Amino acid sequence: MKRRVPVLIVSVGNLMVGGTGKTPFTLFLAKRLQSHGLRVGIVSRGYGRTRSKVQAELVADAGQLKVSAEDAGDEPAMMAKSFTGPIAVARRRIDAIELLTKLGPLDAVILDDGFQHVRLNRDVDLLLVSEQRGFGNGWMLPAGPMRESLRAVGRADAIVVMDSGTGATAIRPSQMKKLSARKLVHASVRPRALLVLENGAWRETPLGLGGRRVLAVSGLADSSGFYAMLRDLDADLVGVFEYPDHHAYTNADWQAIVNAMRETDLVVTTEKDLVKLERFPFPRDSLYALRLEVTMGEADARTLDELILGRTMPAKTAADA
Repeated sequence: MKRRVPVLIVSVGNLMVGGTGKTPFTLFLAKRLQSHGLRVGIVSRGYGRTRSKVQAELVADAGQLKVSAEDAGDEPAMMAKSFTGPIAVARRRIDAIELLTKLGPLDAVILDDGFQHVRLNRDVDLLLVSEQRGFGNGWMLPAGPMRESLRAVGRADAIVVMDSGTGATAIRPSQMKKLSARKLVHASVRPRALLVLENGAWRETPLGLGGRRVLAVSGLADSSGFYAMLRDLDADLVGVFEYPDHHAYTNADWQAIVNAMRETDLVVTTEKDLVKLERFPFPRDSLYALRLEVTMGEADARTLDELILGRTMPAKTAADA
C-alpha cells in the first residue's frame, strides 16, 4: 500500500542512469513553484553521502548548508547553493518529508530522483528523457543504461523531453510514439555560466572557454554530455579525469589533478563535483564548474503549471479546513 502525506508531492525522475538533467530540472521546478507563491521543499535520498544514524536529516535551508557536503550528498549540497527552501535527505523519502512538514508549513515537496520510489504516493509524476541520449541500447542494467523498461512511461503524468543541444535526437519514432501517449512537454538545459570559488563563496563568471586548454574532471554516471557541452563552448579539451558517479575525492585524486594542470589553462568540473573539490587547495582561479540552466517555452511552461498547480488547490483547501 502506498504511503500518503498531507502535502503535494511532485516526483522528478528518469528511466536511465544519469545524463537527463534531472537535478537542474528539479531546481528549475522548485524555483518556478516558489514564483507562484508556493512554499516548496526538496527531498533526496542523498546518494553517496556518509551514512547517518538519524532517519532523516535537514541538510539545508534558506540557502545555507547545515551539514558537510559529504554528509548531505553531492546533489543536495549543490542544490543548497541556489535554492532558498528546505532540503532534507533520508534513505526512506517518507522520513525526509515528515521531517520537513514538522519544521514548518509547506505546500509542495519535490522528490529528486523519485520515479522508482513507488511506495510513496505522489500527486504528479514527471519523467525526464534526454533528447540526445534517448534510451541507449534499450537494455536493462547492467547490460545497458535502463533502470526500467520503456513500459514504465505509463506511470508518468507527463514526459519532459530534455534537449541539451549537443547533437541530434536519439529517440526513435517508435519510442516517441510511446512517449506521446502521455502529456509531453519540452525543456532545454544549457550552460549558463562558469562558477569559481571566491572567498569561500561561488561566483558566476562568463562562459569564456573558446580556445582555452581545459582539463575536464567529473564523477558522473555518463560524462559524454558534459564533454559535449565543453566542446560546444569551443574549449580545447586536452585531458579528462573521469571518476565513478558520486565519487568521494581523495588527496591522491587532488594531487593527480593538480599535476595534470601544468599543461592546461584551467580545470572545469560539474557543480555536484565542485561541492566536494572546493575543500582542496587548488591554485587561485584555476578550478571552475559549469553551471547549467533549464528553460522552457511559454506553452510548455503553461502546460506544466496547469498540471501541477491544478492539483495544489484541493491539498491547500484541505489544509485550511
